[in-house]
Amino acid sequence: MSNRRHFIKQSGLGAIGLSFIPQLSFGNNKDIKLTILHTNDMHSHIHPFTSGRNKGLGGMAQRAALIKQIRKQEEHVLLLDAGDIFQGTPYFNVYGGELEFKLMSEMKYDAVTLGNHDFDNGLEGLKKQLPHANFPFLIANYDFSDTILKNTFKPYKVFRKGDLKIGVFGIGIELDGLVPKKLYQNTVYQDPISTANHYANLLKQKEKCDLVICLSHLGFKYKEEKISDMTFASQTRDIDLIIGGHTHTFLKKPVKQLNLDEKEVLINQVGWAGINIGKIDYHFSQNDGLKKVFGRSIFIENGSENA
Repeated sequence: MSNRRHFIKQSGLGAIGLSFIPQLSFGNNKDIKLTILHTNDMHSHIHPFTSGRNKGLGGMAQRAALIKQIRKQEEHVLLLDAGDIFQGTPYFNVYGGELEFKLMSEMKYDAVTLGNHDFDNGLEGLKKQLPHANFPFLIANYDFSDTILKNTFKPYKVFRKGDLKIGVFGIGIELDGLVPKKLYQNTVYQDPISTANHYANLLKQKEKCDLVICLSHLGFKYKEEKISDMTFASQTRDIDLIIGGHTHTFLKKPVKQLNLDEKEVLINQVGWAGINIGKIDYHFSQNDGLKKVFGRSIFIENGSENA
């Protein structure tokens, strides 16, 4: 059988019940399904792994085929990434991120946020590659006002899918001590909690979004006293879903955390290197105001008879 055939092994399928009620304003009498596809920490892995425990897993062409297949099956799809697109293979060393951005543009990513490794060629290197990215970078807590990237990025974006409004914003990790100063220069890191509460409230109350998503590069969980997606969720409100990165955490399905209002926030992260893609299906019902969510992680495998 042709090596171009793609096999997909699904794991961790589970239904996740959420206790909060969405703000729905349907123009007609029908339920709506929204599919969120997401990745994180791709780290310039263009091809599947050729050796080791991850042999045969990953690959941009394989991911593109899966995304194309899902888009054919589902009417309303958002494709998002939680940062660290850069650094990890010779492709980045040679092309500086151009190939990654071009391929992600071909896959029609809807939005991404910045990870710490996306600064690895400095602000100049990032700016040079941005024309190849036909998707927005959303980052709310980095202030680039005193840099060459002033007015380059937006904090959030509102997407319309059918009768739904989905607000998406980005939150980055503290760069000091993680990235050399010469690479991020005068970029100012702002408190993620207060920043997130501001934009989540804006999206939920002013923009009247039915779903608010945070693209986070804070990391899933830490033993030490450091802000993570878990602590972030507990200290914020109005966020429905956190799509995480940085810690390369493989979750078979999303986890839940209570926020400041004792409402459940969904948190998901799918490892690194494009080995997995996250798929979360939200089912909005006009009739009873309930929301059902199904989340899973999908392994992406290179084609073979024994996959």
